[in-house]
Amino acid sequence: MCAVFGILGDYNPNQARQALSTMAHRGPDYCGIVEQKRLFFAHNRLSIIALDQKAHQPMRHGDVLLSFNGEIYNHNVLRQELSNVFAFTSDSDTEVLLAAYKKWGLNFVDHLVGMFAIALLDGTDLYLIRDRLGKKPLYYLQNREQFIFASEIKGLTPFLTKKSLNKDALSSYLGFLSPTPPHTFFKGIKKLGAGEILHFKDEKIEVKSYYSLLDTPSSRITDKTIATEKIEHDLVESIQLRLNADVPMASLLSGGIDSALIAAIAKEQGTSLETFTLGYTEYQNYDERANAKFTADALGIKNRAVEISQDDFIGASEKVFDAMDEPLNDPAAIPLYLLFEGIKKEGYKVVLSGEGSDELFLGYRQYFEYLDIEKAVTLQHKNWLKKYFRSNFSMNREWEWYKRVFDEQLLFRTSGEKFTDLQKNSILRQNIKDGDGLRFLEPYRKQFEMSSHTDPSVWYSYIDLQLFQAEHFLTKLDRVSMAHSIESRTPFLDHHLAETVFSIDPKLRYEKGVTKDLLKQVASKYLPQEVIARKKKGFSNPYMEWLVASGNIDLIEKVNRETGLFNTKILQEYITMGKRGRFKQHVWGLYVLSYWINQHLL
Repeated sequence: MCAVFGILGDYNPNQARQALSTMAHRGPDYCGIVEQKRLFFAHNRLSIIALDQKAHQPMRHGDVLLSFNGEIYNHNVLRQELSNVFAFTSDSDTEVLLAAYKKWGLNFVDHLVGMFAIALLDGTDLYLIRDRLGKKPLYYLQNREQFIFASEIKGLTPFLTKKSLNKDALSSYLGFLSPTPPHTFFKGIKKLGAGEILHFKDEKIEVKSYYSLLDTPSSRITDKTIATEKIEHDLVESIQLRLNADVPMASLLSGGIDSALIAAIAKEQGTSLETFTLGYTEYQNYDERANAKFTADALGIKNRAVEISQDDFIGASEKVFDAMDEPLNDPAAIPLYLLFEGIKKEGYKVVLSGEGSDELFLGYRQYFEYLDIEKAVTLQHKNWLKKYFRSNFSMNREWEWYKRVFDEQLLFRTSGEKFTDLQKNSILRQNIKDGDGLRFLEPYRKQFEMSSHTDPSVWYSYIDLQLFQAEHFLTKLDRVSMAHSIESRTPFLDHHLAETVFSIDPKLRYEKGVTKDLLKQVASKYLPQEVIARKKKGFSNPYMEWLVASGNIDLIEKVNRETGLFNTKILQEYITMGKRGRFKQHVWGLYVLSYWINQHLL
């Protein structure tokens, strides 16, 4: 884990170094800079593997200069394969990347297993590469004099002549919890999407996709026993690869099966990870300490609890918002930040986490609701239903679902969908047409329709991995872990495992109507039945109770009085409902947005 940063073009050395320093938390162990005429190429290093100076970055080989953020888990295997064509001088995965590029060119990325954001300068050609499933971030900015890239937006904002709101980022954020690629809230700053590569040369930018899970042939595995065996094999291998580090490693542990299965398999592989769980003062219905302790005791592993209060939550909120750089509608970011803070105090630099399991194995109950509602499209006599839903607006999400089906619109638009187009139209002081949000999903939907996959559940998994996971959950995980100089690893998001799941007959995932049915079959070999059968809780927390009690919720109306962004009457209705426990995440999203506007635009 590290920060990559660079400027191609004229630059002010002091400004460049100051921008790089804003990301020092991502790599406090070493700062490397290559400073030449019209080139500033830099790296903040968090040392995890090959801790000596031979692994420092930027790393050069001939005309090739490399700075990369992440981990290449199969670097030892690749080193053996490349040793006959490259003279290695270190044990680092960075040097393996250089060797792989020298042999295979840009196709070197096809050989990598891991998470990465790579900046590679070959003569006058600059390539920026984000890993297949979007675990590591990469942002860029082009102005008249410079092309600049960075691991976080804060490394780029000093080069903006003016901070302006990107309205497409605002719209996609309201709709999907975070801006969709290439948008960020800062007009002029863009981000690479998962599985994308950018080529910059002669002042021209070309961005294209180099990987898609949809390229996996559909339904190659039709037998359930074979499916579970392959899932287990790939998951075990993924965890084995991610247990390699030269620094202390821990794992998160909730009350569910994802984190429990990681810990169980790790122990079977000979690594007993200390686990960490979050608890809440006075809010037992959100607390998972008892469930996590049961799991840890059953597995014979250590578990440590971090308890937070309202004061902790409110006190850390601004630190988290600033760490994110732009609005991200996920109230769990603050408790997770505090959890990583506790893990940091215990001396750990690597943490395993269970992201991706829900999206791959249909872990959200609503997936099954969507599959059921999809059937309504086959109704022969539905014109009167279409007219009814068009003329009887409701804020309830179920109304929106049926309206789409009867209008023959795309039903599922990520699990993170919050404000629908009609809700945005009512609350924003601008005209938003019904269906406007589909433009952010259009490139993904086209890829799906051109693929061999037709089952709706595959679309659910695909778009959720691309947006709900990569741009929402993984953005959150990256920022809150790196804020404490901790590397987070996500075994379920190994691309080989994901490809296995996408190659399984989709019906095997949902035919029994049980969430994570295939994964639960695997887990039965490692976990007590009580853990497997436990009702999913998610990373829930009393954010709305604490936001209301703190009085900070008033910031929404204060900012709106200064900007006039929202319809005052509709905004007040949302706030009132939020205080009563309805539309809570809608309101939280408005609060996070208001904080950002107050900090950057007012």
